[in-house]
Amino acid sequence: MQKTLSQWLAHLETAHSNGLIDMGLTRITQVKNAMQLTPTCPIIIVGGTNGKGSTCAFLSHIYRAAGYTVGTLTSPHLLRFNERIALNCQAVDDAKIVAAFERIEVARGDISLTYFEFNTLAAVDIFQRENVDVMILEVGLGGRLDAVNIFDADCTIITSVDLDHQNFLGDTIEQVGYEKAGIFRAHTPAICGQNPPPQTMINYAAEIGADLHIVQHDFTYQIHENTWDFSGSLNIQSLPHPALHGSYQFNNAACALQAIGSLKTQLPVSTNAIAQGLQSATNIGRFQIVQQNPMVILDVGHNPHAARALSDNFKNLPTATKRIAVFSILADKDIDGVLGSLKNDFDDWYIAPLDMPRGMNSTDLLAKMQQNNISSIKIFQNIQAAYQAALSDAQEHDRITIFGSFHTVSEIAQMLIA
Repeated sequence: MQKTLSQWLAHLETAHSNGLIDMGLTRITQVKNAMQLTPTCPIIIVGGTNGKGSTCAFLSHIYRAAGYTVGTLTSPHLLRFNERIALNCQAVDDAKIVAAFERIEVARGDISLTYFEFNTLAAVDIFQRENVDVMILEVGLGGRLDAVNIFDADCTIITSVDLDHQNFLGDTIEQVGYEKAGIFRAHTPAICGQNPPPQTMINYAAEIGADLHIVQHDFTYQIHENTWDFSGSLNIQSLPHPALHGSYQFNNAACALQAIGSLKTQLPVSTNAIAQGLQSATNIGRFQIVQQNPMVILDVGHNPHAARALSDNFKNLPTATKRIAVFSILADKDIDGVLGSLKNDFDDWYIAPLDMPRGMNSTDLLAKMQQNNISSIKIFQNIQAAYQAALSDAQEHDRITIFGSFHTVSEIAQMLIA
């Protein structure tokens, strides 16, 4: 009998001997070739430590506003798997994904594939069959050995570079920068949203002859009270502020505009479409304000770079009477770096374990917070209970922020958004 999507996903979580992550391109390339996945439309690959999903959202909504058929691969998902594979900014249905999984199953023979490799192949298979005009593919982890790197991009973006996934990418910024630069291609625009970039990234771009564009050097932007200006591969003044909240979203949007300008010969886009796309872009859980009085914010930040950005964004909000954190994190993350950046931004902490193998238990979580000199901590059985208690305790002018992991935000997003 045909598997449902839920049955497929449960199978994929355990099917590959090395689990969900197994870096390398040999196995997936063999299956790609067997499936004859050879996209002819422009491809934009988006990598980086943070900001990938938002940049993909800007690109997708702008190209859609311009009238193009857009295929977008992102990860992870917050509410349901289908979010990862979108056509024209809408999640595809179960039937399309199941059909793609079945085609992959036939093509792979005895080649073992990870969950994310199935995800990547399914997305491109669906996009190719739908004859999309542009594919936007988000890197899952790193770049050089990530599954999306089996496809040659017409333009690449690296939004930011910081430490995360050190077990796979290295424990220095220079090592991480080299891994992320692996998506660059010769004689192709390679856009970097960090200035200065790691030297390894600059060196790799020069070595292969990539056309490196660095923010605030090769392209620039200026923010005004109600508008902003962009100068680079396009020159546009008085753009509307992006719909996505957070000061860092201007940097993500600038990277997206530089890419759009770099591909304007193949995919021309009007200023009106850019403005419309900036204002319509959505991305669940990225400094997302879901409620006022009390203010409730969802933020998937789970590493020190994201924590610093979250702290900066608080400065642009009205002063809250009481600042409440609903927090949990995975055990393999840099919790000290996250807490060090944010411990002074909250008055009360409501914590709970994540019910998954990589989740940090309450005892270890409490110990870490005490080591970082955080007091006023309440412990709950799960994140939903922690949030309900925070909401019950909060007054009109307080602020509740749910953060620390995609999994943390997902549990609350299912209550508030689904």
